[in-house]
Amino acid sequence: MTTRAQRSEKFGAAEGDGIIRCDACPVLCRIRPGRAGACSRYANQDGVLVRTDPALALAQAIKGNAPLVPFAQADWDGALIDPSRVFVTGVGAGTTYPDYKPAPFIVGASHAGVDTVTVVTEGMFSYCGVKVKIDTDRHLGPEAAPVRVQGEQVGHVTTAEYGSQMLSIGGVRHLTGGSKKEGVVTCDTLLKLCEAAPVEMTIDGGHSVVVQAGAAPIVDGVAETRMRVGCGSAAVGIFAQQWLGHVDEVIVVDDHITGVLSEHQAGKVLHMRAAGIRVRGRRSTPGRYFQVARPGLGWGGTDITDPLEIIERIDPAVAWPGLRLLMTSTTGDHALYFVLNEALRPVETEIPEAVRRVVDRIGENCEPSLCSVVFMAGAGGSLRAGVTENPVLLTRAVAAGEVRVTMGGAPVYLWPGGGITVMADVLRMPRRAFGTVPTPAMVAPIEFTLPRDLYRRLGGHMDQVQPVEEVLRALGEDLRVETLHQGNPWPFPR
Repeated sequence: MTTRAQRSEKFGAAEGDGIIRCDACPVLCRIRPGRAGACSRYANQDGVLVRTDPALALAQAIKGNAPLVPFAQADWDGALIDPSRVFVTGVGAGTTYPDYKPAPFIVGASHAGVDTVTVVTEGMFSYCGVKVKIDTDRHLGPEAAPVRVQGEQVGHVTTAEYGSQMLSIGGVRHLTGGSKKEGVVTCDTLLKLCEAAPVEMTIDGGHSVVVQAGAAPIVDGVAETRMRVGCGSAAVGIFAQQWLGHVDEVIVVDDHITGVLSEHQAGKVLHMRAAGIRVRGRRSTPGRYFQVARPGLGWGGTDITDPLEIIERIDPAVAWPGLRLLMTSTTGDHALYFVLNEALRPVETEIPEAVRRVVDRIGENCEPSLCSVVFMAGAGGSLRAGVTENPVLLTRAVAAGEVRVTMGGAPVYLWPGGGITVMADVLRMPRRAFGTVPTPAMVAPIEFTLPRDLYRRLGGHMDQVQPVEEVLRALGEDLRVETLHQGNPWPFPR
């Protein structure tokens, strides 16, 4: 049986007095017996370099519906797991550094009658970061504003998307292009975000936000609850029919496009009477207004708390006493109902039940406010050299769709163009899938699965291919087994 210590010997060299120089990354730690390296991923156990975490295999199903075991026993022979239903991931596999070595595991298996090879490794990514999607209308900060953690810039605000604010965190310039502290804080921030831990950030000229993958954002200490159903114009169009007959005018306040029902095409189609209420801002098309207020944490992502502030004038030649006016936000979190008095001034009144039902329906149509974290990285030449002696052939085969790329068994989005640039949802990746090295850089699993014949044509390391049964048996107690994420496709051909 190959032990964890024996499996890791190729990553280090003895230097006397029991000290081992670890060459799993460029830091080249000199590790004394009983101690771990700077990354905490490798340790010196009785003069032998060992991995501190086990490798991970994903099981699609277990024979006889037997329960999964988190770690195999020392005398385990792999019989618990059907090899045809196991995928060996890069989690805990080790790296190819110093770049000339083949990947730690090159696994041969047969699936759906196809002889396959899966090249399994952990990549050290300096060119990496995360894209954070925050489902909220709240203004977090100006576009391109620096995002900071512990006072260090770790990223920036990028272009907002429909109902969401977006952040770009990490990247090689923050990891290596600034001060040492900036690089360390950036790397630590990326690791926490990728492991779905909460991170508090501040945005220059904006607000603080706590980001955690799969959880609601917390903006200036207040947890968000709803992602808007649409912009103000869209909300007007969606619910116009339901408001008809219950109100004479609806203004949906939005930092981007504020909607005014009677002016809007939806109101025209429904033959609504003009109300004569003109809102501030720049009129785009009928019933659609830009820049009615400044961005903020108030109504519809604006800085207002009193919606009447956006009314520029009420035309006495058009409006009338008794006119019923509803003002609401794009999420329905804020709503007030007014009736114009004899002087044509809005007087706040209790919202009628029929109108309240439509406002509540706005809320029902809002999805929960969540944070999403997508890891993005470029697979460089050294990583690809662990797959084949001619890395460009791998790049071309990946671009052609002949090679399936996964990260910890999770599907990735492959960017078009040159190189191998991938994105993966961190919540679809296994727990404890990420690590760091103090260069600083992120460590993440990556796998390349392809037909054996193609691997041979690409100049792959054919002498390193091992049957999956042998890999599972050799890992022994150094193996963690988990079920495949329910939302992930099986990485092999069916």
